[in-house]
Amino acid sequence: MRTIIKGGVIVNSEGTFSGDVVCEGEIITQVVANAQSGPEDVVIDASGLLVLPGVIDAHTHIKLDTGIYQTADNWLIGTRTAAAGGVTTVIDFATQMRGQTFQQAVHSRLEEAQDAIVDYALHCMITDLPAGTEESLRTLLDLGISSFKVYTTYRPNYYMDDATLLRLLKKAREIGGLVLVHAENDSMVTEATQNLINTSRTGWRFHPLGRPPLAEQEAIHRTLFLAEAAYAPVYIVHCSTGRSVELVHEAARAGQPAWCETCPQYLLLDERAYLGEHPEHYILQPPLRPVGEPEKLWDLVARRAVSVISTDSCDYTLAQKQAHPDFTKTPGGLPGIETLLPLIYTYGVDAGRITLPDLVRLLCENPARLFGLAPRKGFLQPGSDADIVLYDPHPEKEIHHQDLHYLSGYSPYEGMRVKGEIRMTFSRGEMIYRQGEISGQAGRGRFVPCAPFSSGLVSE
Repeated sequence: MRTIIKGGVIVNSEGTFSGDVVCEGEIITQVVANAQSGPEDVVIDASGLLVLPGVIDAHTHIKLDTGIYQTADNWLIGTRTAAAGGVTTVIDFATQMRGQTFQQAVHSRLEEAQDAIVDYALHCMITDLPAGTEESLRTLLDLGISSFKVYTTYRPNYYMDDATLLRLLKKAREIGGLVLVHAENDSMVTEATQNLINTSRTGWRFHPLGRPPLAEQEAIHRTLFLAEAAYAPVYIVHCSTGRSVELVHEAARAGQPAWCETCPQYLLLDERAYLGEHPEHYILQPPLRPVGEPEKLWDLVARRAVSVISTDSCDYTLAQKQAHPDFTKTPGGLPGIETLLPLIYTYGVDAGRITLPDLVRLLCENPARLFGLAPRKGFLQPGSDADIVLYDPHPEKEIHHQDLHYLSGYSPYEGMRVKGEIRMTFSRGEMIYRQGEISGQAGRGRFVPCAPFSSGLVSE
């Protein structure tokens, strides 16, 4: 039996066209102008709808445990929000705690993910890489993980010094790994934060002063320098300022294999949120930036200086956010998986900042190419998984947290207008969401191994 999604506007990174998508079992078999249906086929009328590849959220934190804070969600809750948001693949993290082997870290995370209803891949967070142990990174490639996340801040838990980072970059280049970097200058952050503590300015509204833009920009500059010296590919996560993206883009234009992402919170919000009624909602690292930075970022997105838009989603509850009126004791992160596609469609495509093909490139195809999932994920083409989203571009409504599937009890985008809505989400040919109803069952999601990194697969 086939499923035929008929008469919609099919979108890929090259353009849009009217046509049909034919699925057999879990796979797309045809993308044609007019598929002929038989009596046993299931035909879904997509007239007036956009037919998109399932979104890949390339940076998520479901059931996050930092060693200090733990989000209240689990993989069933986290992937239900994904399905409702048209996200059919999440790329989360296996965190190597101090003293753990890579195998232990990955197997522990895979055990936690068994209730997922959408497919998932993993980056590995590297926290323990003594000199001489770099060869052990090959284990991650064998386990289907080809991207390695590190931090230039958060001493002593996650912090990686420059010498270790250089060793990691060199080995990643050799074995087909891609290094992801959370870039903030730890000394600058530590000093700025300590100054706020010393002057009794630890209320939530002071949060952005503890992590200045220069701390991010300097760490990106240094990371790019080390990556160039190692001839290694590098990916900078959650860029929050225009200059951050410009540094990466300048390196890439000079021939360096360097890419970056930004997130809806940095495209749509600024530090005025800390002066509002609920500054605790916006405690995250890096923080929201000064007025004007979102427009700079949108301009860089339109110029293709940004490769991916992801969420960095963390589902901390209001109780956790409000437990201490001190930003140094408040867990950092905000929820975002479910609102990713509607926000980028509304404030990107509908606002005229980017095109529909740009949206697919940023949310689907580029994440698949960069993280070894292409062409299985992120594409509407024969042989790809039948991960498909039907998006109705016509309705208008506002975001309210009561309508979302998070546990957080708030949305950072509360009251914001969105244009359009997800009508249906298909994961490997199965309809898992339809107009407000999530039908995907716990455990149907699968781990998707990532192929080794290849810069030849990545196109801007």
